[in-house]
Amino acid sequence: MGCGERLGPFTKGLGMGKGLFATQLIRKGDTVFVERPVVAAQFLWNALYRYRACDHCLRALEKAEENAQRLTGKPGQVLPHPELCAVRKDLHQNCPQCQVVYCSAECRLAAAEQYHQVLCPGPSQDDPLHPLNKLQEAWRSVHYPPETASIMLMARMVATVKQAKDKDRWIRLFSQFCNKTANEEEEIVHKLLGDKFKGQLELLRRLFTEALYEEALSQWFTPDGFRSLFALVGTNGQGIGTSSLSQWVHACDALELKPRDREQLDAFIDQLYKDIEAATGEFLNCEGSGLFVLQSCCNHSCVPNAETSFPENNFLLHVTALEDIKPGEEICISYLDCCQRERSRHSRHRILRENYLFVCSCPKCLAEADEPNVTSEEEEEDEEEEEGEPEDAELGDEMTDV
Repeated sequence: MGCGERLGPFTKGLGMGKGLFATQLIRKGDTVFVERPVVAAQFLWNALYRYRACDHCLRALEKAEENAQRLTGKPGQVLPHPELCAVRKDLHQNCPQCQVVYCSAECRLAAAEQYHQVLCPGPSQDDPLHPLNKLQEAWRSVHYPPETASIMLMARMVATVKQAKDKDRWIRLFSQFCNKTANEEEEIVHKLLGDKFKGQLELLRRLFTEALYEEALSQWFTPDGFRSLFALVGTNGQGIGTSSLSQWVHACDALELKPRDREQLDAFIDQLYKDIEAATGEFLNCEGSGLFVLQSCCNHSCVPNAETSFPENNFLLHVTALEDIKPGEEICISYLDCCQRERSRHSRHRILRENYLFVCSCPKCLAEADEPNVTSEEEEEDEEEEEGEPEDAELGDEMTDV
């Protein structure tokens, strides 16, 4: 991979392409690294549907019981062991100007120092004619759930540069994320916005420019530059999921209980999730995405040796070894979810080619190279169902539950 940057127990390849390699033995279950995103943002529909998250770190703000009540549609839903809920409402703070909510004073100050001074709408938070509100409404009109990106991630990138004293440093940082050819960028934008993407992209560019123009980033506001910015976010954005209810469930799992009490608690939790599925479907978490420098260097494998998660119920990404990783071995994650990884090589390649524009050559794909390029009847049925979903349903890294 050529030259590399030494980063603790791993190194970042900087040669022909990106990659992350172990420099010492990493044991199964070890945390390879923990990373804070360069920038992150909650998905706009997710926020509109009252999935309450910290406006900076995406930590879930609802108490676990409140979360269960909303997701089941049962205002009287009560959870046992309420003391296991980790949400600290006494620490929550609002922006004094626009009233967006943060989980702590630290997050409020961090947002203000990085980007929020530029993006704060003040008393115009609910004014539909405010330039940022017009931009967000336009985005929601073209990018429906299941969401995979947010125009506000791009807005926070611009706002970060606008506020920065050393603008060049941040521009260099954002430039580390991979770039695509013009044709590849068009494919990614098409996937995000659908068949009418050219007209929609121009509308978003005009509103984006009206709300956020910055001379130091003038290239980002041109038609070609804006398309490139879209493609950067579309291919590098890592899904983030947080949930106070999920945190409560994990805490319940750790309780030392008598067998009968354990059986009753597990049955209660199983029924709770059935009730949630009936009322809410698959949308359980506060969801958003972020740009992570190290995570973006991790290449895909259909048999990954590491996985991403958000165990701290915020935007801090943990990469954990799924098996022993030897010195010199590449650290790979999967861009596919568990079900997709069990599909045929042909189906996996189709998903990766359509969403990430590459052909996988991992050990599993090479071992299955002689298989016919066909899908099973069951997979064909799944693909027909997917064709009925919004075109962006698969784009973006796997949303990792907490």
